[in-house]
Amino acid sequence: MIKTSGRRQISRKELLISFQIALVALLAYWIGLRFTALFPGYFPKIGGLWSAISAVIVVQVSKKDTADSAWLRIIGTALGAAISALYLFLFPFHAVGMGVSIFFSSLICTSLNMNSWMRLSAITVLVVMVTASLNPALNPALNALLRFCESFIGSAVAVFLISLWPKALAD
Repeated sequence: MIKTSGRRQISRKELLISFQIALVALLAYWIGLRFTALFPGYFPKIGGLWSAISAVIVVQVSKKDTADSAWLRIIGTALGAAISALYLFLFPFHAVGMGVSIFFSSLICTSLNMNSWMRLSAITVLVVMVTASLNPALNPALNALLRFCESFIGSAVAVFLISLWPKALAD
């Protein structure tokens, strides 16, 4: 335990999870930034941010929970990316269209009894659509695919780094 200025002490496990989150966020940001920079005009910093957010969301206290969380992240992201790409192929960005896309992605999740995908698909719709609003010339399919790949990068970084952690420390 590390004594803080208050009454509560920080445990070794709390320090570890804080370090893990910081490490996966940093590495995922860097890889996502580099990956998205391969596609001129597609906002490398958003790619890094989206990868880092995905990594942070995926990290859990145990290795198994981290892997399970990664699958939820990837599937929810794929659904949200597909819905938003479809919308952007048919229509230009509009806030109401973004809301309608979130509604449909949530409805699909609910109808498949996969409520755990719902928030992740909605967040992905938001990111794909807002990115499209920043540059309407972006190809909707490539924009959605990049957001999916960035989410995959973050999820993979989290699972990989957490899997390297010694069992006695991580679980």
